[in-house]
Amino acid sequence: MDLTGKVIVVTGAARGIGRALARRFAADRPEAVVVVDIDGDGARALAEEIGATSVQCDVSREADIVRLVQQVDKTHGRIDIFCSNAGIGVGGGPEAENDDWQRIWEVNVMAHVYVARHVLPSMLARKEGYLVGTVSAAGLLNHMFAAPYGVTKSAALSFFEWLAIAHGDDGIRVSCLCPQGVKTDMLEAERRQLKTDFLTAGALEPEAVAEAVAKGIADERFLILPHPEVAEYFRRKADDYDRWLRGMRRLRHDLLSGRR
Repeated sequence: MDLTGKVIVVTGAARGIGRALARRFAADRPEAVVVVDIDGDGARALAEEIGATSVQCDVSREADIVRLVQQVDKTHGRIDIFCSNAGIGVGGGPEAENDDWQRIWEVNVMAHVYVARHVLPSMLARKEGYLVGTVSAAGLLNHMFAAPYGVTKSAALSFFEWLAIAHGDDGIRVSCLCPQGVKTDMLEAERRQLKTDFLTAGALEPEAVAEAVAKGIADERFLILPHPEVAEYFRRKADDYDRWLRGMRRLRHDLLSGRR
């Protein structure tokens, strides 16, 4: 897909992967890039840098998503590509606080639902549109130390799969970005908390991930895997689930023991 002349919205765009995506898209001379973030000042700063527009938005609030979509439609007449990128991390297991479980569910899952609910109707009417979800390799492979993160990313992946199944013949294209470690504030916070370099050792720069997304959109691929080894891990999981679980238990034990 050629991005020239497209209207592109990127949420969670004030930093990390979202910022790299907005910069990458802006380089392809689209009609507009809309930089969206709960951090309004950060969104405005990036928008000024790349010649875009910005919208302050809490993606966990459906009313904010409605306002965002209406504002872009009013200004540009349509949304061609919507990158639902915003996400947060919560560690722990079932002992994590209810409020934390609810908060990550609202950001990592329901935000995608709200986007689809309010962006899809006009895309379906035009019989064209592209939804890109930033999920994670955790959506395919789980997360050994963060049940709320792994669960919500798996749910997000399933939702985007459903969209591709239900609307793939209606002109709607869907992609899921599933990287492993990316050099962002979230990964650094996890490294400090877990005291392990397991994911940081092979972490990619956000710009490399954004380039993979641009290529994935051009190729109209559902799974965008900046770390190609994730495809092999996913294949092993499908080939022998019990063996994969045993391997994950060993890896978790080794990491907790400080052997890696």
